[in-house]
Amino acid sequence: MENRVLKRLFIVASLLIVGISAASAAAVAVSTANVNLRAGPSTAYPVVITIPAGSNIVTHGCVSGYSWCDVAFGQYRGWVSSSYIQVSHNGSTVVLTPVVAPAFGVAVVAYNRAYWDTYYRAYPWHASWTTYPAHKTGVTHTAVGPNGGTATGARGCGPRGCAAAGTVTGPNGNTATGAVRCGWRGCRGRVAGQ
Repeated sequence: MENRVLKRLFIVASLLIVGISAASAAAVAVSTANVNLRAGPSTAYPVVITIPAGSNIVTHGCVSGYSWCDVAFGQYRGWVSSSYIQVSHNGSTVVLTPVVAPAFGVAVVAYNRAYWDTYYRAYPWHASWTTYPAHKTGVTHTAVGPNGGTATGARGCGPRGCAAAGTVTGPNGNTATGAVRCGWRGCRGRVAGQ
């Protein structure tokens, strides 16, 4: 029974990752100034590299509200405040704003531990994940897929341990949900589909 639950939880987690990946559409942009490429969507995260003004960058998506965007600069990947990103829109260049971003096709993407582990394992601050804002309790992320499906995940910690849950809703309304909670007795999970 426990193996079936873990297998289903793995499937839901995979669907969340696929949904988030499918939601991101890359867009070519330019940095408006010398700007820090950070390891997360906040100035509280460490600097990966400074991007020179006028450099070409690839925007993979932005967090909800479009305040910070996931970008690539050469071999580096990280987050830049959208106020430092300029795109070509309707024949002119404009700074990426919440009004412009959806019209330009910039997707809403999530930031999570998987992202951190994928891009920052070689950095000296990689082991410090828990000191940065994304690890704080009560964090919820949502990504919208290109065909209308959504992936939503939330997590939090309390005095008895931590918990996380996620839901994937397909474009036709079918859903799959999963949750896991961990405490001093170990971890337990559940998955449900509809």
